[in-house]
Amino acid sequence: MKKAKTSIYELEGRVPLPKAIPIGMQHVLTMFVNNITPILVIGALCNLTVSEKSMILQNAMFIAGLFTLLQCYKVWRFGASLPIVMGTSAGFIATLTAASQYGYKAVLGACLIGGLFEVLEGFFVKPLKKFFPPIVTGTVIISIGLSLMPTGIKWLAGGAGTENYGSWQNLLVGFTTLAVIVAVKQFTKGFTSIISILIGIGVGLIMAASFGMIDFSGVADAAWIGFPKFMPYGFEFEVGAIVPLMVMFIVTAVETIGDTSAICMGGLGREATDDELSGAVLADGLGSAVASLFGVLPNTSFSQNVGLVCMTRVVNKFCVACGAVFLLLCGFCPKLGAILSALPNCVLGGATVLAFSMIAISGMQMIFKQDMNGRNGVIVALALGLGTGLSSSGALEKCPELVQLIFSQSGIVGAFIIATVLNLVIPKDVFEKDATVGNESLKKIA
Repeated sequence: MKKAKTSIYELEGRVPLPKAIPIGMQHVLTMFVNNITPILVIGALCNLTVSEKSMILQNAMFIAGLFTLLQCYKVWRFGASLPIVMGTSAGFIATLTAASQYGYKAVLGACLIGGLFEVLEGFFVKPLKKFFPPIVTGTVIISIGLSLMPTGIKWLAGGAGTENYGSWQNLLVGFTTLAVIVAVKQFTKGFTSIISILIGIGVGLIMAASFGMIDFSGVADAAWIGFPKFMPYGFEFEVGAIVPLMVMFIVTAVETIGDTSAICMGGLGREATDDELSGAVLADGLGSAVASLFGVLPNTSFSQNVGLVCMTRVVNKFCVACGAVFLLLCGFCPKLGAILSALPNCVLGGATVLAFSMIAISGMQMIFKQDMNGRNGVIVALALGLGTGLSSSGALEKCPELVQLIFSQSGIVGAFIIATVLNLVIPKDVFEKDATVGNESLKKIA
């Protein structure tokens, strides 16, 4: 009896390679810029040479591929068994910038300790889950989407700080890429609609090439074969670098919980299980610890790819694993990584704006399943308003460094803390629960 083919909308099973590879490549292209940016920034601050940064970038792709596979196909309790894409976290840039004063070895030492600390967090996700009901988790997911939207626009405009940032060429290429993605997604059916981002990137690259925006000069110098280097640097352990980073590893665990919840809600139409949340955080922490052994900065789940899952509803792990295998190949073939590094920011930005926004939509779907009259509405409003406002206004510049670290670096952290505290302290009967005006319309939206 002939076995039925697995659907790309099913979590388990093998999809034919002609479909799986393009879908996997969408995930690689979506995450690639953020995967290399932290290394370039911190490497420059620590005065690393060009060859050293190239070596670390190669190692970073190897680690990203390895731990994406672990998230897809868990080993013991490590991994969520979900299509979670891992990569070098840009969320650590601010904290690592401060730690860079101690040197790159101290940065790696702090990353090792922080990663092991997050592993410890992962074992206690289940008893702590009562502090993360849907109203809190949904708020965090919305804040993740909101925090990424400006990043997508900055990429679309060419990348903040670049010489031609905001030029008409960047904007034209970026918005054309976005328009093609929307058109293909909405006006075609089947597999063509699923790979709309890949098609949009292809059109964007053709336009960018016509403007002379693609520089492949670094590709010729890159080697065809190169092995990831284990322990390229030693470790130094500085308290001033370790403590702030441990705070960030609490934050990244919360983000990973939000990403995992968003994948389950946006891609599978259900809430994440305790084992999935715990496994995701465990793999997150282990990925960061192992990354430090290869000279790479902390690894975490990538919200960009969560947005892609929410947008396409493609949850098949084999498809994402194909992208992970390509990342592994980049770890052994520096020339592949050099080719991807040449892709213009404006093209990748145009490809991610919609995906980032879909993360916020999945969070809205989660909270709108709750009664949003009274108490819950206040929690969400204050968490998003204060979390986003405090992180973007500069209002805390004169506050102690720890307060700035927690509330000024990321709206995600503030939103999580405020939502969690309010959920604990506001009694459920403070506000009238059954005000029905508008309630039925909210339920219809959900």
